[in-house]
Amino acid sequence: MPTKDDFRSDGRSNIDYRPMELETDVVSHASGSARLRLANTDILVGVKTEIDTPNPDKPGLGKLEFFVDCSANATPEFEGRGGEQLANSISNMMQRAYHSSQAFDLKQLCIFEGKQCWKLYIDILILECGGNLCDAVSLAVKAALFNTRIPFVKAALMDGGNIDLQLSDDPYDSKLLNVGSAPLLVTLCKIGDKCVVDPSAEEESCSVISLVVGTTGNSKFYCSQEEAKKLPNVESKCSTIGMNGAGSVAPKTLKDAIQQGLEAAKSLDKALGQALLRERQENISFKKHSYGFLK
Repeated sequence: MPTKDDFRSDGRSNIDYRPMELETDVVSHASGSARLRLANTDILVGVKTEIDTPNPDKPGLGKLEFFVDCSANATPEFEGRGGEQLANSISNMMQRAYHSSQAFDLKQLCIFEGKQCWKLYIDILILECGGNLCDAVSLAVKAALFNTRIPFVKAALMDGGNIDLQLSDDPYDSKLLNVGSAPLLVTLCKIGDKCVVDPSAEEESCSVISLVVGTTGNSKFYCSQEEAKKLPNVESKCSTIGMNGAGSVAPKTLKDAIQQGLEAAKSLDKALGQALLRERQENISFKKHSYGFLK
């Protein structure tokens, strides 16, 4: 429980997150993948790519589709069809956050305007539930997209108005996505007069209402220092807001919670970017120094 002295039962302050573990490239047959552990919460995300036709009203944009599956072993509440409502809630929240015009750039998924585009299927599996699912899912999704490789188009043949694409079959002959502006979700649990981030399962059970604030990311955190200097300064913006629970929130509390969410998301985004860049660099150096016929 949070107190006026800004302490919680596990020793954290009201804006502290629990330690996290993150791995990328964990699913061999996916275009990109990540696994995130936040205390007892365990999330696995895989990204698959498919060529599709763009929507007529958005001819220059690609597509994203989220699927959430709650493992029956994650918590007793998910047995049978108990996790369906939660899964739909999380997938809808992610869909809204990513389809904000200032969040993820869908133009980078366009192949031929009005003809063909990439469609990303983002499969999210909740392996274990230890509180704060929305935040953990958003972090794992952004990491998986950072890890995603889109095949290069080598040639395009026009056949009676239809386009026949030839894709490179070399897994390293591919492009990476720009995920810097992709949103993160921050859950703020209202307990008494205070809002806390990264609520544990016990804190969630004590709360009558929680706010989920989706905030856009900063591209400077996901590139080298030289590249970051060339990018304009951007401020994180709120891309979506959700509420869970039967309670109510006063206007001032809502305003303070959104500001608290923006601050928490900024530090979280910076830490995630540094971790992903460090892991990518380690993978590159590992490949350089690998030997043998399987390198």
